[in-house]
Amino acid sequence: MPDLRVSRRHLAWGAAVVLAIGVAVPGAASAFGQADQARHSITDGSAKNVILLIGDGMGDSEITLARNYSVGAAGRLNMDRFPLTGAYTTYAVDKENRPDYVTDSAASGTGWATGHKTVNGRISKTPDTDKAVPTILELAQRNGYATGSVTTSELTDATPAVLAAHATDRSCAGPADMAKCPTDTIAAGGPGSIAEQSVAHKVDVLLGGGKARFDQTITQGPFAGRTVTQQAQAQGYQVVTDADSLEAAKAGKPVLGLFAPVNVPVEWTGKAAAVGGTEPQRCVTSNPARPAGTPSLAQSTAKALELLEAKQSGRGHDRGKGFFLQVEGASIDKQDHAADPCGQIGETVAFDQAVKLARDYAAKHPDTLVVTTADHGHTSQIVPLEATPPGLSSTLVTNEGGQLKVNYSTNTPGKSQEHTGTEVRIAAQGPQAYRVLGVTDQTELFTTLRTALRLR
Repeated sequence: MPDLRVSRRHLAWGAAVVLAIGVAVPGAASAFGQADQARHSITDGSAKNVILLIGDGMGDSEITLARNYSVGAAGRLNMDRFPLTGAYTTYAVDKENRPDYVTDSAASGTGWATGHKTVNGRISKTPDTDKAVPTILELAQRNGYATGSVTTSELTDATPAVLAAHATDRSCAGPADMAKCPTDTIAAGGPGSIAEQSVAHKVDVLLGGGKARFDQTITQGPFAGRTVTQQAQAQGYQVVTDADSLEAAKAGKPVLGLFAPVNVPVEWTGKAAAVGGTEPQRCVTSNPARPAGTPSLAQSTAKALELLEAKQSGRGHDRGKGFFLQVEGASIDKQDHAADPCGQIGETVAFDQAVKLARDYAAKHPDTLVVTTADHGHTSQIVPLEATPPGLSSTLVTNEGGQLKVNYSTNTPGKSQEHTGTEVRIAAQGPQAYRVLGVTDQTELFTTLRTALRLR
């Protein structure tokens, strides 16, 4: 339970914060309701569970675009309903620890996973000496917590990798991908590829894409001659490949879900942005290229919560300890890179459904800290309809019947659009959630998570 003496001290301060920063919801009654919710959310103490939700590339522009299209300019997404909201900085560093103002997902993820800045491309290792740094997931495991990672990217991609792997370069995903990580190979005394490390860590729940990485053959160490998937099975994993087999998975043994060869296919489709713009379009909310039986991010999140809670309700030394779960909506970023507004919005909406699940879980389990944020900003910008931007643009017809123009201009047409160096939103509820208020840094999120779970 929260320390009420500390909580009362923060309540007065929290009320002042709410009055100072205002509450961005329409109508006085709604504003007072959210202010009251914020006052009662300023609590200290420890959390039994932590759910961290990462919208990859989900800056304020990406959130606003999804809100305007799906629920209206005056509407609110589930991620807008957190009682406490702040912003955090996202910069990486170079090998001399000087700021690198635009981060990639590897360096940014390392920030919240370890509490340390690193160079772009590196996975939970120091920027200068290339030494492994303990991650929040590793600390949670050592302290007896169940752990899980859910993503719509490959499970070896940067954001899930920072939790359960240490690699000199994010490209070292499978046993055949180790060219940039010579000291990480098993033959050199290292831990192997990101895929090998992820299953060797025996994370209780791993759900996402990247089956092709796990189907690579291991060439070094005790599992040489087997695929990484076979390594996982030898280490006790239940391997599932679609919604039905995921639903059938039972608690008691770890679960590895591989739902696509590479990234999980997106939910929505539409015309990509083009030079000179597109004709006004409505997004197609069912992707014909998405195989039947592919679980949604919300389905994977719901099953992960079920499995993690069941593990901690069982027998054993760590019974009742709680869990740490990270959930990533990865293709908000990937569709932003592709200047595909419908793909991007659909992935943001799908992520928002996972946010709702997490908040619903926390409503029944108030000793759960829920945090939602992004790893970095991205390129999409809402611009006036009469604007003629030099880059790529598209006009959408929203659910309100209005027209909305989105522009992508961080790279020349034909090239991948780029991340931006802006600060991004962070919002939270539950024990220690007040730590997200104001302007913080990604590395401070690590401290928030560690403090909430009281990890040694």
